[in-house]
Amino acid sequence: MPSVLISGASRGIGRATALRLARAGWTVYATVRQAADGEALIAEAADYQVRPLQLDVTDDAQTAALDEALPPHLDAIVNNAGIVVSGPLETLSADDLREQFEVNVVGAVALTNLVLPRLRTARGRIVFVSSLSGLVSTPMTGAYNASKFAIEAIADAWRVELRPWHVKVVLVEPAMTDTDLWREAPATLETGAAEMSAAHRDLYREHLDGMRRAIPRIQKLAKPVDTVTATIERALTATRPKARYPVGVDVRVQAALSGVTPARVMDAVNGRLTGTPSPKG
Repeated sequence: MPSVLISGASRGIGRATALRLARAGWTVYATVRQAADGEALIAEAADYQVRPLQLDVTDDAQTAALDEALPPHLDAIVNNAGIVVSGPLETLSADDLREQFEVNVVGAVALTNLVLPRLRTARGRIVFVSSLSGLVSTPMTGAYNASKFAIEAIADAWRVELRPWHVKVVLVEPAMTDTDLWREAPATLETGAAEMSAAHRDLYREHLDGMRRAIPRIQKLAKPVDTVTATIERALTATRPKARYPVGVDVRVQAALSGVTPARVMDAVNGRLTGTPSPKG
């Protein structure tokens, strides 16, 4: 029975992946932030092998302690834990940026390093849940984009560094997915706006109004979470996995177009899609 460690399994893609792999016969070690999330995961998994582990990926001590909770043998890790720090970059504090990178990048690398000796022995697999946002940057999500671009670079480096030990490194790249992240996007936008200074709210009023109009349109494009979990399973089980698994034709098309389309055209398209105002005067 293969075994896998999945981070960020409290909800969304991580939770759905944990359940899917458990039902497919994997022993799943699933990290969650709260004990209650782990209990709910066990209840939903029923008789399947899901073992929740409480972890904050930004806590070095908790990450180190996880070593004793994991088995000697591990076949794979799915780095899924992530947050979105959104808003105009000018309005974000240094702490905001640190939090974005501590969770999405530093935490993922630290957790992978922890289990790498096990994966080396098993000739195992590392999967990073990246995003279209790691290929195409958009206004109002610059910090999140930067973290996903970083994950793409880290995976590319690791894929070559770990070749001597037959450890495969794979990126899964979904776009909008029907999870709490997108369902709660309107509330998240308003929370972020409320935390801005009055001057910044006035300065970026049109940007915020544009996002209020854009979010409902984007939500309609969100894919079922099963399309992502199926791709993660394929990335884990393929005999010769690809370096990247874009989830859906739209992701492949947008990624390809971004590489050949002039920046000014991409800027105009991204501005229109997100409701960002055009230059004045």
